[in-house]
Amino acid sequence: MLFASTHPAMRRNAQLQTGRTLERFLSDARAQASQPATHYKQDDTAFHLTLDIPGIAKEQLSVSIEGPVVRVLSREGAARQYRAAYELPLDIDASLSEANLENGVLLLKLAKKVPMSKATEISIN
Repeated sequence: MLFASTHPAMRRNAQLQTGRTLERFLSDARAQASQPATHYKQDDTAFHLTLDIPGIAKEQLSVSIEGPVVRVLSREGAARQYRAAYELPLDIDASLSEANLENGVLLLKLAKKVPMSKATEISIN
């Protein structure tokens, strides 16, 4: 049988614990809601990122690549602000990469840069 505590300090402590747990739950839910959905996969030749970015037109969006880092930013004057950066395991070949925005979903196909050997052979005298 379960009995409720009649001691005021015990009840107050239990309410505080529940309040903190609820506050943490709501805070986490709010943080997740503000983060757009992101999906990541890769194959032999490319990384594929899918980002939910509703309410932003393609003219209001900027995607930049620097080495293994991809930055997605909303430009000035966009209906809403978006800013994210993703670091991938390998450098990206920007000339072979593609970006498409359809119905608020940004699809990035980021071509993997083939590692080149920088070894130089010298002649033996």
